[in-house]
Amino acid sequence: MQALISPGSLVTIAGAVLTVIGSIAYLGDNANLSLPTIFYGIPILLGGLALKSSELPPAVRVTPKAQLQQLRQDPRNEPLSKLLADVTRWRYGQKAHLESSLEALKLWDEDQPPQLQSIEELDCDGGYGLDLRFVCNGVPFEKWKQRQDRLGRFFGPGLRAELSQFAPGQVKLTLLPAESLPTPVLP
Repeated sequence: MQALISPGSLVTIAGAVLTVIGSIAYLGDNANLSLPTIFYGIPILLGGLALKSSELPPAVRVTPKAQLQQLRQDPRNEPLSKLLADVTRWRYGQKAHLESSLEALKLWDEDQPPQLQSIEELDCDGGYGLDLRFVCNGVPFEKWKQRQDRLGRFFGPGLRAELSQFAPGQVKLTLLPAESLPTPVLP
């Protein structure tokens, strides 16, 4: 259902509907209706198909949207709230979520870029944290570990990063407030 309601899908459907209406009107000798709908419908259809071809769906949100709304709206948690909003929306023309951030952190592989699979919001003793799960066959876990200190600082002040590998080629990045207690890391 999520793929059907993407902006690219909506534009494609609108263009297809206009094109079909225009074609039917043309066959019925209704020039007043056929001319504008065909001339607008075909470019809109092509634009929608172009959007669909470069579409990157949002990361799966594990935590329900309303669950940690109070923590998310706290001004101290603004960097993580912005990060959450960024990865849970449709992206166009990018290979992966957080592409420029991962490139800046030197955690990017052009052939097999890390793909953000899911994001989960965490309540860390009243603090707000995020748990990001990546599939990253092109970037070894050791490279992620080397950048662990920088990862926390990169995404916002007062954050620390915890890394774990829960399967071969899959990395869990947990961003937590620096003063919070460590969360248990699953193998």
